[in-house]
Amino acid sequence: MSQTQRELLLNGRKITLIGTAHVSSESIKEVESTIRELKPDCVAIELDEKRAESIQNKEKYRQLDIVKVLKNHQGFLLLANLILASFQRKMGKTAGVQPGDEMLAAMKVSSELGIPTVMADRQIQITLKRAWAKNSFWGKMKLLSALIASAFSKEEYTPEQIEEIKEQNEMDSMMAELSESMPVVKEVLIDERNEYLASKIWSSQGNNIVAVLGAGHLNGVVENLEKLADQTSAIDIESLDSIPKKAPVGKIVGWLISIAIIGFIAAGFVYGGAQLGTQMVLAWVLWNGILAAVATAIACGHPLTIIVAFISAPITSLCPFIGCGFVTAIVQAFVCKPRVKDMETLQDDVSLKGFYKNRILRILLVFVLSSIGSSVATFIGIGWISAAFGSASADIQTVETIKETVEEATELFKLK
Repeated sequence: MSQTQRELLLNGRKITLIGTAHVSSESIKEVESTIRELKPDCVAIELDEKRAESIQNKEKYRQLDIVKVLKNHQGFLLLANLILASFQRKMGKTAGVQPGDEMLAAMKVSSELGIPTVMADRQIQITLKRAWAKNSFWGKMKLLSALIASAFSKEEYTPEQIEEIKEQNEMDSMMAELSESMPVVKEVLIDERNEYLASKIWSSQGNNIVAVLGAGHLNGVVENLEKLADQTSAIDIESLDSIPKKAPVGKIVGWLISIAIIGFIAAGFVYGGAQLGTQMVLAWVLWNGILAAVATAIACGHPLTIIVAFISAPITSLCPFIGCGFVTAIVQAFVCKPRVKDMETLQDDVSLKGFYKNRILRILLVFVLSSIGSSVATFIGIGWISAAFGSASADIQTVETIKETVEEATELFKLK
């Protein structure tokens, strides 16, 4: 048996796990030959229903409605999905293999032999949302950095290097490195999915089952299957399929910041007069408007989008329910409508040049950069306004002290 396979005999059932590299031509051959040879009762595949549909329907991206994606607050998820898919496509380019071809092969052979299939993986949207929600601020920054680095990476892999990824010592090394650098990401992307995959494989019908999954999941899935067979632990699928609720602290902080800014500006008018209050309003508008507009311009947004960024940023920064990035992306989508060819080349265009060439990717770039520009401006604006109010308060206190001193001196002079 190949070192990328595991055969388990558990409670009278035979479960054969095939560990693959998602861009390996050898994995495709191994999957096809194993299913034909074993003729299992069921084949479990490391895909969810939506990804299975995407792999079988190569034209799916033509149906993408970018405005609907933005309205459903899925802009970041789409971008992360595209970057991950693009990275795998680059890896498979030298081998002439598309990401997930071995999964597609499993579905085709199973269909040909009349063998039922089970999509055993968790939805990618849930996995990404859980990874984001469970991470700390610095963890989120690390995750974003890794995604950006992979998007613009020009590293190429030979077919031999891809095959080496499936080797046990190489896989252990990669898992250890991921665990050390991004433990929460490993927990959600690897450990949780090991449990999820094991549970779905175990609940598959029949006594002879073949499961096709990434080599990085082999050991974890074996461990969880053995626990399920021994009944030493239960896997809560419902919990793994849920998205952690956002703590109310985030919303409360957002509103407190907005109230504080408005409070400082109001206090500026009351205690510093119209001049100070007006300076605060102008500072807030200009910091937010200019940085958001500049960020949108860097993304090569349409001139109208840049103007909208300038106007909307000072307002949206005070409203936790809507962000500047959402407004600018919607405007960009309407004034520069994506073309059919943008949808056809979407996955191939994830590169520095492609983000500016492809209209869908440019909409996402406008969304991200204008959001960052507005966020940075908010913190700068808060600092400027609070400093201006503090300085004015100090000046007022100084004036009051001088006034009191003069009054005391006048009283003493009168007594004399």
